[in-house]
Amino acid sequence: MSAKFLRTALVSTLALTTLPLAVPFAAPASAQDVELRIGPDGVRPIVRDRDRGCSPGEARAAALDEGLRRPQVVRVTERSITVEGYTRRGPELIRFANRRGCPII
Repeated sequence: MSAKFLRTALVSTLALTTLPLAVPFAAPASAQDVELRIGPDGVRPIVRDRDRGCSPGEARAAALDEGLRRPQVVRVTERSITVEGYTRRGPELIRFANRRGCPII
């Protein structure tokens, strides 16, 4: 009886350890960053940038770091974000590029 039990245990252990090797590896799905657009000029690949750059909140925080008091975002375009606030001399505007890191223009 112990030989039959030992053989069953050995076969089941071998089956359980080799089963993951028999099943194809399934990778988690991820979104693509490339889009194909078909138009009059043919098929064009469009690479989508997930890092959209400077947000209005980041621009406000960068303006505070630059010494602006009570900063408010007054204008947002594709290329820049304009923040208005106060310094010791009075009202002042700072324009940030709409890129990662919010550099001052």
